[in-house]
Amino acid sequence: MSSNYDNIINATSSSSGTTAVDGISNDIGRMDISNDDGDVSRIDISDGEGGKIHNKKKCTSCEQKVENIKTNNISHANVDIDMVSEDVGSDIDAKETCANCGKDGASNVCNKCKLVKYCNAVCKKKHKKKHKKECEEYVRHAAKKHEEEVRRAAELHDIELFKQSPQQEEECPICFQRIPLLSTGKKYKSCCGKVICSGCVHAQFIRDVPLCPFCRTLEPTSEDEVVKRMMKRVEKDDVQANSSLGSFYAHGNWGLSQDMNKALEFWHRAAELGHTQAYFSIGCAYYNGIGVKKDKKKANHYFELAAMRGDAAARHSLGVHEWNAGNDDRALKHFLISVEGGYNGALKKIQQLYSNGDTTKDVYTQALRAYQKYLAEIRSAQRDEAAAFDEGFKYID
Repeated sequence: MSSNYDNIINATSSSSGTTAVDGISNDIGRMDISNDDGDVSRIDISDGEGGKIHNKKKCTSCEQKVENIKTNNISHANVDIDMVSEDVGSDIDAKETCANCGKDGASNVCNKCKLVKYCNAVCKKKHKKKHKKECEEYVRHAAKKHEEEVRRAAELHDIELFKQSPQQEEECPICFQRIPLLSTGKKYKSCCGKVICSGCVHAQFIRDVPLCPFCRTLEPTSEDEVVKRMMKRVEKDDVQANSSLGSFYAHGNWGLSQDMNKALEFWHRAAELGHTQAYFSIGCAYYNGIGVKKDKKKANHYFELAAMRGDAAARHSLGVHEWNAGNDDRALKHFLISVEGGYNGALKKIQQLYSNGDTTKDVYTQALRAYQKYLAEIRSAQRDEAAAFDEGFKYID
């Protein structure tokens, strides 16, 4: 079992799935994650509800008949249950009555079930023996219902988490083939906001004409021009431009001062607009405590958001976390989905597990087939020619 994060997400590596800008930068999209064991907790949110109506009974002190009604906010052992207040009979007074003596205006609530009220501590003590069994039964019922709701919420979360992720990369607008995951296999053009594959970029490059392959705009000639173009795209709510500017500020690139507050601002905006990679960048910031207080729970939350939207590197990071936590089945599910997304690091991880006897041949075979399917979708003669020409056009890891 791996003892660390196995370099699962190196933001500046070519396997991160980042997108270069205007053929100038290959390093704008990710941040490095430190190689220590993750301790990311899953976030489960649940509540419960329940209630019990009590029959008429006589007060032991005054022999007066009393009808109890449901009350709100039942809490026990960190369980909060919302109760719907309702009258049992049409003749019930709206005032609160003491469960012991029947007098109105009771405000001293049972500490455990919060179901009944008393005039004071004296009445509460007198009624304790009669109320004890009913109180404990009610609290057990509430706790059991809460546990069931937590379990169901976790099941629904896993269904959403492990279902087939959408494809992260779309088609090149020129050759209509799937865009490679590898950062050097694609370039973002701030002139038109298009992400173009390395093969089509290279085809224009060898003509020695500095034009965008898609919109035929002249390529920028300075860092200042790159930033100005990016800002114009940001004003149009371009998701990639927002994410890229966030990375510019995170790394202090293109003449911009390093500013993690601005980086996070742009990443959050990109995430709101639907940019998958931005969620992962935010998660990296929380994981490392860069610009924000280190919070692995929040980091894991953003990794999950990225993974559910198709980020293969984020999916792989979740797999490593689950493996380190001893959740082998969950880890392998993450790794296989990551491989299907084209992340070579997940394939290497499964290969390592198979070599160590930690997974089966069938799982390794499934991973190989998934990666071959991905390669078949991105491979082309034009892209091979570009990769052979220069490492900057490499599109297969």
